[in-house]
Amino acid sequence: MRWFWIDRFTEFQSGQTATAIKNVSLAEEHLHDHFPGFPVMPASLMLEGMAQTGGILLGEKHHFEHIVILAKVPNVTYHGWVVPGDTITYKATLMDDRPEGGSVEVKAHVGSRLVAEAEIIFSHVEQTGDFKHLNQKNFVFSSGLLSILDVGKAGDEVLS
Repeated sequence: MRWFWIDRFTEFQSGQTATAIKNVSLAEEHLHDHFPGFPVMPASLMLEGMAQTGGILLGEKHHFEHIVILAKVPNVTYHGWVVPGDTITYKATLMDDRPEGGSVEVKAHVGSRLVAEAEIIFSHVEQTGDFKHLNQKNFVFSSGLLSILDVGKAGDEVLS
């Protein structure tokens, strides 16, 4: 099963910044056990949402020619809780882009409240040699994810 920790992009400036949202709901099963009686979004899943936002920003800049893999999280700080009913806004900024990968800075807000921030480093893996048989469908940071997120645009269109 594929897990997506962003619901849709609200802004996307190719090669520069991306903003995505995640609506947190009690319908998400992981919230029932984290923590019993006080459900909060796990910090690791907020980090995954930040990584998905930043990884897609980096991958899209190169038209998903490379497989983008999370390599390292040198800095992450959590500032507060995220609870059911909250909407997390992830804002990623591309800081470095090289042939071997890149890095982003991402901030997560609920409204105007900063809840997390991170620096995330990604590696590019070429689909050649030992990696030529890799299926990009197994990687979140692939072009296939963008078409799935297009569904989020339906709420912005006027039906006639």
